[in-house]
Amino acid sequence: MKIYHNPRCSKSRQTLQLLSDNGEEPEVIEYLKTTPDAETIKSILKKLGISARQLLRTKEAEYKSAGLDNMDLSDDEIIAAMIKYPKLIERPIVVKGDQAMIGRPPENILKILT
Repeated sequence: MKIYHNPRCSKSRQTLQLLSDNGEEPEVIEYLKTTPDAETIKSILKKLGISARQLLRTKEAEYKSAGLDNMDLSDDEIIAAMIKYPKLIERPIVVKGDQAMIGRPPENILKILT
């Protein structure tokens, strides 16, 4: 199990605590320091069952400055922007085997713990 974590984010901290409370000790990946590559992001998207656009944090300043409000961008272009600006990646993401869940709210991740 892995968690893509931002320690400054309250939802991310709450999700990590919820995992711990349920006896899980996930590999913690601070994605702002260790940005996942395109292949990893594509794998996560497949496990989440969503598009790259759905994983974007649209309220970040980089969203507008990188032109990500352009609806004609491909998933590959959006993923490239996520790699360049990792704070655009929604957080936290918990990955367990072939499943993944975004911890917003943190209780979402309980679905993949069973």
